[in-house]
Amino acid sequence: MVALVTAVAMTNLTRSAAPANEGERVFEIRTYTTEPGKLPDLLKRFRDHTCQLFEKHAMINIGYWVPTDGPRSQNTLIYILAHKSRDTAKQSWKDFQADPDWINVKEASEANGKIVTKVESVFAAPTDFSPIR
Repeated sequence: MVALVTAVAMTNLTRSAAPANEGERVFEIRTYTTEPGKLPDLLKRFRDHTCQLFEKHAMINIGYWVPTDGPRSQNTLIYILAHKSRDTAKQSWKDFQADPDWINVKEASEANGKIVTKVESVFAAPTDFSPIR
């Protein structure tokens, strides 16, 4: 009996933590590290341009955060986007990066030097008990 209960529990755990099937909504957690002193420039670019351009390219803005503890509070932006699927995400990023508006914004915001030194991206699917699905 214990073995059966354990097997069922493991099956349920595997299901709840399984990645989304292709075609299901996925979340992208992105972390940007900036050059020293450039976090305000990055935040301005997102506030004034990038968030709107994401929406233009079917990327849904979920939230944006800056760590509260140093040293990352000085150079890190973390945000989450939602995509209809991994395929949609791939196409959205391709279209975004080729968008003349984005190219102009990026060039203008980096007139005094590069802003971002590192970008990390993780795709995640919500568990079955997550409030956001």
